[in-house]
Amino acid sequence: MKKHYGPWAAVTGASSGIGRELAERLAEAGLNLVLNARRQEQLEELSESLQSAYGISTRVVASDLSEAAGVRKLIEGSRDLEVGLLVANAGYGTSGCFIQSSLEEELGMLRVNCEAVLRLTHHFSRAFQQRPRSGLILMSSIVSFQGVPYAAHYAATKAYVQSLAEALAHEFRPLGIDVLAPAPAPVDSGFAARANLKMKGALKPADVGAPILSALGRRPSVLPGFLSKLLVNSLRTAPRGLKVRIMKMVMGGMTRHQRAGGGKSA
Repeated sequence: MKKHYGPWAAVTGASSGIGRELAERLAEAGLNLVLNARRQEQLEELSESLQSAYGISTRVVASDLSEAAGVRKLIEGSRDLEVGLLVANAGYGTSGCFIQSSLEEELGMLRVNCEAVLRLTHHFSRAFQQRPRSGLILMSSIVSFQGVPYAAHYAATKAYVQSLAEALAHEFRPLGIDVLAPAPAPVDSGFAARANLKMKGALKPADVGAPILSALGRRPSVLPGFLSKLLVNSLRTAPRGLKVRIMKMVMGGMTRHQRAGGGKSA
């Protein structure tokens, strides 16, 4: 990992959940880390923990990726470092009846889940051309493979990431840039609370971190963890329309409390 993608990796959404787990595993592999999220205090705590445990160097760049200025801050904050891996993990979801959702909330999610990923991928891929090998991990989801009622816009943002990563994996292969779109099932990472979902049996961040990093450079997409494989493969042969109806039932159960209380989304 360090030989191919070091000496530095940049991880967005590093303060919790999958991002924190990936930062931990990369530090364990000996990579120095640029840690990005909105919360400075949590990033500083993580920075000290990783330096103490693994003897690596870190740089904290706290910024809000829903703002163009936040993306620029991360780019400028890492420009002087030899970054060989971008982990674009930052993102969040909304759920509930789309017609009752907050437009500003949906636009904020679009900017974090799609626009920030686009901006960072464009910047780092250009820089990566100068390296013999480098990598991009663009976080997708199992909801990216079909429309998902009651999480319509969130699923659409992840479909964007999945499609972008799959295409760039082929475009960038001759340049030595490995691209991976991990598509995990629901993970117990704080995502459900922000999306106002009631989930049972979610994966733990530790269930998906190692499988994601193991897949980098070997395939363009991965379903990390047993639950991810089970949910996607069980629907693989179903017609797309049937998949959407099944996902409506699944997501309907997770958001029933919202509709019972007036239908407001997160």
